[in-house]
Amino acid sequence: MRIAMISEHASPLAALGGVDAGGQNSHVAELAAALATQGHEVRVYTRRDSPDLPTVVPMGERVDVVHVPAGPVEVLPKDELLPFMGQFAEWMAADWRDEWRPDVAHAHFWMSGLAALDAGRACGVPVVQTFHALGSVKRRHQGEADTSPQGRVSYERHIGRTADRVIVQCRDEIAELLRLGVPRSAMNLVPSGVNTERFSPRGPVAPRTPGMARILTVARLVERKGVEDTIRALAAVPGAELVVVGGPPADRLDDEPYARRLRALAERCRVADRVRLAGAVPAHEMPLWYRSADVVAATPWYEPFGLTPLEAMACGVPVVATAVGGLTDTVVDGVTGDLVPPRDPRSLAAALRRLVNEEVRRFAYAAAAEDRAAASYSWPRIAERLTAVYSTVADLEVAA
Repeated sequence: MRIAMISEHASPLAALGGVDAGGQNSHVAELAAALATQGHEVRVYTRRDSPDLPTVVPMGERVDVVHVPAGPVEVLPKDELLPFMGQFAEWMAADWRDEWRPDVAHAHFWMSGLAALDAGRACGVPVVQTFHALGSVKRRHQGEADTSPQGRVSYERHIGRTADRVIVQCRDEIAELLRLGVPRSAMNLVPSGVNTERFSPRGPVAPRTPGMARILTVARLVERKGVEDTIRALAAVPGAELVVVGGPPADRLDDEPYARRLRALAERCRVADRVRLAGAVPAHEMPLWYRSADVVAATPWYEPFGLTPLEAMACGVPVVATAVGGLTDTVVDGVTGDLVPPRDPRSLAAALRRLVNEEVRRFAYAAAAEDRAAASYSWPRIAERLTAVYSTVADLEVAA
């Protein structure tokens, strides 16, 4: 099968080593590789943001990344890309007519969906949509801080009702899409995956602080990720340190306003000697950091899916997570970790303190976490489930 994947702002090439790459970059890269391993041909279409980029870049056997000329050939914030999606769609449709017609197009993020639907309509290619995040959720939690283009929610409603199939990543997303008027019959629940070969309990471990339990948080340094709540909780977890991975490189943390805010909070909470901001870590080193932890704290105020808990679980590390979004699907409360209310440092502290102090519980959670990651979230399994969706949509298109 020929599969076009559209990821207008998140290049899979960035996920292979760029420390600033986010979850969508990694998702697209891993999914494309897993589909290729199963024998499919994959082309990933992403926007050209540098004049030095070739039009087509091979990314392993049977996977190409295609850089689409749409808008200025420079890096732009994703919230500024909407005006260029028509140009993106026109170029992609021409490529499908002249070079490489796919059997199905899988769009990642809402702006990719707009481009995919236009190109798909022009070329008779069915479209599968994954939103990764919904504007209605972002607006609810960020309010005036939401920088999304005007009309995002309306566009998402249109995409959800028009695409041949919508891939939802967690049960929480189903409810949101139903409120937008997307039929339940148009949705398939297929979560993101984790690379269980790279993220594994076996392998080297990052250095630890002697005599201290380690709580690890992996998050961008923004308020909604809840790192402040974890620092406040640490005051009630004696004998443990908190290591925060994320943000700019360590040598640039002093210039990061939010990093300075976190350090000031640690001083006020009298835990500054037990809080370490590690900054950005190269992607290939992340398994070492997970393996070094006794527990991973994932404490966002909201989270569409969240890859960090999956990566931790695959490394055999229990997770304490806030009961929001996709985290309520991946973390099984009382089995692979504990779920706590968001923005509640007291409940978070109680859960962390119990896991740090109860070795038997911690080891039981760890074993169950590794088993769950491998059984339900390995990329080969996720790719098989998506291939079944692609095949159904393509067959429906042929029958029509």
